[in-house]
Amino acid sequence: MIESPAFVRINIAQQCLTLSINGIEIMSTRISTAANGAGEQNDSGCTPRGRHYIRAKIGGGCKRNTVFSARRPTGEILTPVLSEQFPGRDWILTRILWLCGMESGKNRLGEVDTMRRYIYIHGTADETQLGKPVSHGCIRMNNDDIIRLFDLVDVGTTVNICED
Repeated sequence: MIESPAFVRINIAQQCLTLSINGIEIMSTRISTAANGAGEQNDSGCTPRGRHYIRAKIGGGCKRNTVFSARRPTGEILTPVLSEQFPGRDWILTRILWLCGMESGKNRLGEVDTMRRYIYIHGTADETQLGKPVSHGCIRMNNDDIIRLFDLVDVGTTVNICED
């Protein structure tokens, strides 16, 4: 893994993501983590804690509100009409930063593997819910903010997810 000068911190209690580069805070933004709270267990619907890194960056160059399924663009762009057609859909939009745990037995391997749980940082359909824990485990962001974050980080960037 390549060392990156960037560092992402996700604070579950404050529903906030901060990006620092070379020790200088570059951005701070509201997010949404899991409605089920913090936890690492497979199928828990929780946001995993601890040290992670960005395993893959997906969606570079895609339009804002591009819809993804299984980490691939579906060809759809989210509109109010599309949103109304699929009210229960868990929208993964704009960009994906796929996370991988770095702590064996805590968030990597076995029954607690962040990567195999498909935990991402991604854009959201309902930006009014940011600041509230309402996701299914992923970290949801404002679509403009995920584009900015995506452009500022590299694969290998450390992401620390904490409760305070």
